[in-house]
Amino acid sequence: MSRLHRRSVLALAGTVLSAGAAGCLEFIDDDGEDLTEPGAGDVDIVWDDLVRVDPDTEDERVFVWAVVKNVGDRTLNYVEIRATFVDAAGAELESVIEHVDEDVSSGEEWSFEVEFPQFGEQAAAVAGYELEPVTGV
Repeated sequence: MSRLHRRSVLALAGTVLSAGAAGCLEFIDDDGEDLTEPGAGDVDIVWDDLVRVDPDTEDERVFVWAVVKNVGDRTLNYVEIRATFVDAAGAELESVIEHVDEDVSSGEEWSFEVEFPQFGEQAAAVAGYELEPVTGV
């Protein structure tokens, strides 16, 4: 087998392995622990609100404040909440992730905030948001 042909075979094998593993790695965190699918039923958002600070100025900031509850039967040691900020037409402006890296017992609630990463006019364009939980054991 020629050197060029071996390289082609190795490159193709790497591509096949990468493509095969891509779907498997979708919900794996940095420590290699599996994460369950979003909205898997372990976490419930019990309260949330969009808050504006310094509206109609160049310093305007936007936050989502929320309270989340572990409604599952197990203690969670990683909880991730994804906030997607949208404009008045429903177009996505930015997606931001907030996480808790501590044990959250069954029945426990905790509050968190997710800040839109831009200020001023960009923050003023935020008309709504969506929250999506992802949990890990």
